[in-house]
Amino acid sequence: MTSSDGRLLLLDTASLYFRAFFGVPDSVRAPDGTPVNAVRGLMDFISRLVGEYDPTHLACCWDDDWRPQWRVDLIPSYKAHRVVRAVPGPRPDVEEVPDPLEAQVPVILSVLEAYGIPVVGHPEMEADDVIGTLATDAGMAVDIVTGDRDLFQLVDDDAAVRVLYVARGVSKHERVDNAWVRAKYGVDAHQYADLATLRGDASDGLPGVAGVGDKTAATLLNRFGTIDAVVEAAADPDSDMGPGPRGKIKAAADYLAVAPRVVAVRRDLDLGTPDLTRPRTPADHDAVLALDERWGLGSSAVRLVQALSGSD
Repeated sequence: MTSSDGRLLLLDTASLYFRAFFGVPDSVRAPDGTPVNAVRGLMDFISRLVGEYDPTHLACCWDDDWRPQWRVDLIPSYKAHRVVRAVPGPRPDVEEVPDPLEAQVPVILSVLEAYGIPVVGHPEMEADDVIGTLATDAGMAVDIVTGDRDLFQLVDDDAAVRVLYVARGVSKHERVDNAWVRAKYGVDAHQYADLATLRGDASDGLPGVAGVGDKTAATLLNRFGTIDAVVEAAADPDSDMGPGPRGKIKAAADYLAVAPRVVAVRRDLDLGTPDLTRPRTPADHDAVLALDERWGLGSSAVRLVQALSGSD
């Protein structure tokens, strides 16, 4: 991936198939009555995005571990509210996923394989970390498709990295660049991880600093630059920090000592050298036909073939 004329489309796959599952009616079913709303919804999302942005490279980034133990070791509450049960073994936490969606995930993987769309994951890492690694020094423009605010930290205008934010739906997604982040949160994109650390995030089980919200976090970061500098200023009686924020930062010292490592997206994973070139034709035409027949993929299958090939 070295062509400056290229464009890499990185999909936060779970974010998209969850959105498809809850957004596409469960009346969308296979011939045998099995729900395939997440499968067909994801296929349609990919078709729409590929058609709109015409990427030269494409990857479905995967959560090999949705709640890595190394993050839990640092902050035990990390995503704890999403755990439905614990089972013995190296990955004891089971995420709460509706049964009809869980049954569709293997079908999604089979579809992606048949079409030749690369799926990239890494042991003990989240899709966010895979995305961070692939987006860093990609050698081309990068569009990250996600409904997860955590990935705003990867936005980099100079490197042509932006987020296509689908919180309001794929059809209404927003193109997030540095100006968007600053207008929304009052900090630059490279400061977003520090802002999220200070503010906390209930959706990820991150407590944040008690009494510090978006505005206070942004004020501190605009004044001191980084979370390390904020902590140093709180410990310095001569610094330009008011007594209220100073007390809150000092009281959260233990949390602030570990939280930045949890919030920061990894950018240095060894992912090997996957070929992320966008497939123009299915990798296994017979498998595509078989999957279409088995699961009733219909127009979604046709649209995906057309989108990948670049035909109307």
